[in-house]
Amino acid sequence: MTGPYFYEYAGRRPTVHPDAWIAPTATLIGDVTVAAGASVFYGVVLRGDVGAIRVGERTNIQDNCVLHVDTGEECVLGDDVTVGHLALVHSAHVADGCLIGMGSKVLSRSRIGEGSLIAAGAVVLEGAEIPPRSLAAGVPAKVRRELTAEESQAFIPHAANYVETAQKQGARVEPDRP
Repeated sequence: MTGPYFYEYAGRRPTVHPDAWIAPTATLIGDVTVAAGASVFYGVVLRGDVGAIRVGERTNIQDNCVLHVDTGEECVLGDDVTVGHLALVHSAHVADGCLIGMGSKVLSRSRIGEGSLIAAGAVVLEGAEIPPRSLAAGVPAKVRRELTAEESQAFIPHAANYVETAQKQGARVEPDRP
């Protein structure tokens, strides 16, 4: 198996900073830009076929996430963002320092303010605005409370840990056999 998988779409090709890490099973299609220190883990699909996807510095997109866009829209993840396993982000803007919980869905034209936490399994509806430093949870997601500065800042080291984790990913090997 080789990889990662990069595909051109309508003359647009993914652009990945040399300091970013892309898993060998990730798929990047079309107008996708991944910044320095970012990581895109196993099974992730970034499908920038009909609009742009931008992944900020030190942002991590964990296993089996999907980012996509509506025609002519864009999907933007700021710097130091963590997108938990199995999350979906579709044509949304996620500001710096946010944590998007595992299995959550952030739908079209929604905006997540800086330093916010979208709880695991939450669904942020189309066009929703989550203010900075908010905890949003539920289906549909509602702001439950404002995060303290300390709580909000805790997401930055979390993102930094994934920079380190990505740097430690080794080459594909055959398993040990008894």
